Amino acid sequence: MHQNPIYHSASAAQNIDFARGVGFGMLTVNGPEGAPPLVGHIPFLLDADGRSAELHLVRSNPIARAAKSGPLPARLAVQGPHGYVSPDWYGIDHQVPTWNYVAVHLTGHLEMLEQQEIGGVLDRLSAQNEALLLPKTPWTMDKMPEDITAKMLRQIVPMRLTVAQVEGTWKFSQNKPEAARIGAADHMDAHGFGSEPRILSAMMRCPPETSEN
Repeated sequence: MHQNPIYHSASAAQNIDFARGVGFGMLTVNGPEGAPPLVGHIPFLLDADGRSAELHLVRSNPIARAAKSGPLPARLAVQGPHGYVSPDWYGIDHQVPTWNYVAVHLTGHLEMLEQQEIGGVLDRLSAQNEALLLPKTPWTMDKMPEDITAKMLRQIVPMRLTVAQVEGTWKFSQNKPEAARIGAADHMDAHGFGSEPRILSAMMRCPPETSEN
């Protein structure tokens, strides 16, 4: 997390809603002593109050193996739109390049659930994402042959991250005068490719103003 408090103005609810909306993040736990951290890139389902995230891992994943011995301190990093900001875009002198972005960290303890819970975890995760594709008829597990489903489910394990802390960085050049920040957003629109720079520039024009953390 960036240490400047000006980038931490989003409320807890805004951070939770953002993480839930993205629904994909980088899960990290400590590796064995002297070894690098263990990292997994996973979809997840965050509950209504942001205190619990359901997810699943391939059984052979090192994080899943480590969790067999009990709950692990863990962090789930959720990244949003990001992009380079040229100092020329501010319209003021003596500026330097920077990178604007949104990131939310969910920190807590990761534990392995009972294997019989895997079907429910997958059903809830797929239902949430299939709902975004309406009016397409939602995909459900019962479209799969039972024997194939059973074989696949044996290869993955259900997990839960119990969230103790939510932190968010929403870095949108709030340390610049408003006119300079809006000017940079305009240039980002003009020079960016794809949808991400446009999403980021829109957020730069209207950064979070209050915090309830």
